[in-house]
Amino acid sequence: MKKVIMISTLALLSACGSKPDAVEETVETDTEVSQSVADPNAPPAAFAQCAACHKVEAGAPNGLGPNLHGVVGQKAALVAGFNYSPALKASGLTWDEATLDQYITNPRALVVGTKMSFAGQPDAAKRAEIIAWLKKNK
Repeated sequence: MKKVIMISTLALLSACGSKPDAVEETVETDTEVSQSVADPNAPPAAFAQCAACHKVEAGAPNGLGPNLHGVVGQKAALVAGFNYSPALKASGLTWDEATLDQYITNPRALVVGTKMSFAGQPDAAKRAEIIAWLKKNK
């Protein structure tokens, strides 16, 4: 964001005892300083797509996808009240970091027949942010 700062100064003329003239200067400065501190418990921006279908708060109802609270370390297809695909139920997966990384990369490649419609997150750094945040929600 650019801010324009108006500074009034007197330009003193040293020649021949001239009367000083008022001069107005305009100075532009870049101000990209955030007015608020980021919430350390807030999900990473990369989770926005996930949040369209998944809740992460303890006790929150399932959405189009199961609630992901405490998912890291759980066996796949165990969230009560969610209708999982037969493929995910039969997968035998445990949601550790490596498995979550593979699944978030391309769900249908890891679990052929999954109902998850998300195409996948190709960016390894964004996947790592999502997984680290999910680990904090146990």
